[in-house]
Amino acid sequence: MSTGLVSRIVTVGAISMLASCGGGGSGSGSSPGSPSASSGGAPTLAAATPLADGTQVGDEHWPAGSTQTGGNGQAVSGLNCGARGNTYTYSHLTITLNGKPLALPANIGTVAPTMAAQTGCAYPVHTDDESGKIRMDASSGASYTLGQFFAVWGQPLSTSNVAGLTGLPVAIYVNNGGQLTQYTGDPAALALPAHGEVTIQVGSPLGQIPTFAWTDPPSFDPKLVALNFGGTVGTLHWANGNTSSGGTGAGVDGLICAPGMAELYHVHPHLAIIANGQWLALPANVGILSQCNYEMHTHDSTGIIHIETPNLKTFTLGQFFDIWGQTLSRTNVAGVTGNVVAYINDNGDVRQYMGDLRSIELISHRDVTLQVGDPPVSTLATYSWYEPQ
Repeated sequence: MSTGLVSRIVTVGAISMLASCGGGGSGSGSSPGSPSASSGGAPTLAAATPLADGTQVGDEHWPAGSTQTGGNGQAVSGLNCGARGNTYTYSHLTITLNGKPLALPANIGTVAPTMAAQTGCAYPVHTDDESGKIRMDASSGASYTLGQFFAVWGQPLSTSNVAGLTGLPVAIYVNNGGQLTQYTGDPAALALPAHGEVTIQVGSPLGQIPTFAWTDPPSFDPKLVALNFGGTVGTLHWANGNTSSGGTGAGVDGLICAPGMAELYHVHPHLAIIANGQWLALPANVGILSQCNYEMHTHDSTGIIHIETPNLKTFTLGQFFDIWGQTLSRTNVAGVTGNVVAYINDNGDVRQYMGDLRSIELISHRDVTLQVGDPPVSTLATYSWYEPQ
């Protein structure tokens, strides 16, 4: 998000930023280690302001990802980095410095693929964007603490040091289902409330505590879409292969075309294009030429994109469209025009993507859905995957 949003929502002594989609029961205790009910002179909850996933909330202050002392694949604070779960909830964290919100970095607790671990991994608590949402794996029924999240981030958390912000008073507030309480115990012991909100104010106090109303992504369709090798998913719309402006054998965006390429790194993301309510089949043989194959290509019209290469590198949706020779923007997907809404699904960790579509990284079994025009998609597909060769 631009700092313009911050300037519109920050007022003297108050922040009125976002609004909550609700939460569990409210905290009411006043003993150390639990929230204490707010009283006279304490801040109140701000008015609700809607927000979609992917929106940057606050000014950038920290770099993306975990620090070198945080979660980089090893066990951290009792949490393992592994395959993402298929059931998620979330908590929201706002950190303010002298009344101004600071953006919580993206990709805290997500570890990029390596040659040895080609799917990468994610911790049960992690971030996907700069919205402040902390994604929490709910498949095991476990609860998580603010201290575990900061340990995965690799940042200090105490009453005198919040991610390197020191020398100023610290106050913590919890909004759980519309009940605002002040937390006075050990910050690391604070349980992250599902669909609740935690605000850490460093320095100047807030007159109002931000709340959030999320525009959640569509739910999943429980009926599986079969991705059968050689099959077609959707209506045929484009000719097979590259267009005349696509790859002709020369390198494209740093990706090469070669015969008999060693497949030391071999993963498969998926792309679905829904245009004005109709699923359009991704063409076969994009990136496949008579004399060579590009490191990223399709074999059929299922939407599966094959990434096969001897060298680990970052692969993006923009690179795929350049090999194909098609346009990709917020108003044009391969010649189909209209407003484009994008969703990313990593094994149930689904969110709307608000950034540059060309920058979407393509990793193992990531599902990318591009909705072009109207009507909005009512559900997101789930797939039964074949094991591509």
